[in-house]
Amino acid sequence: MDHKLVPPSEWVTRWANLLAPHSHVVDVASGSGRHTRYLLELGHRVLAIDLDVSGMADLDGRVDCQLVTGDLENAPWPFDAEIFDGIVVTNYLFRPLFPNLFASLKPGGTFIYETFAVGNGELGRPSNPDFLLKPGELLEMAAGRARVVAFEDGYVDRPKPAVVQRICAVKNGGLARHFPVSGN
Repeated sequence: MDHKLVPPSEWVTRWANLLAPHSHVVDVASGSGRHTRYLLELGHRVLAIDLDVSGMADLDGRVDCQLVTGDLENAPWPFDAEIFDGIVVTNYLFRPLFPNLFASLKPGGTFIYETFAVGNGELGRPSNPDFLLKPGELLEMAAGRARVVAFEDGYVDRPKPAVVQRICAVKNGGLARHFPVSGN
């Protein structure tokens, strides 16, 4: 598949500006690397992890990109000793990872997450409740850990009709680069 045909998520492109310049970002369950490529274009250092990283072979060897083949569901979280400025997750849900994601995010770091939610089964895949966020689940996950910058839960028609939940949050304990505030 030509990676240029799959644009990055509008949610990721909307909130990536909260990442400080030259941030170290992990793209979790990175797939073919659409967000890895986007973040690299913005000048960030990216660690991309997935069960299969062959769709990003063209990025192998770049000093600003690390490709990690890893099983996120049947092996321990591989980054216990690493702290990231940002974490991006899209179209992936494995609830046991939630604590690891926040533990690997530095104070003041940016957390951008978007995946399917309850109700999506009426529109297509995924339809298994194990892979669908419950109403407000991302808010609950961030509660006490991060300042929520933006949250949405509902129907979208792009890139295809779906029910999604998405959050952008900044981890507690550090200063956020900036928050978009109306009227300032």
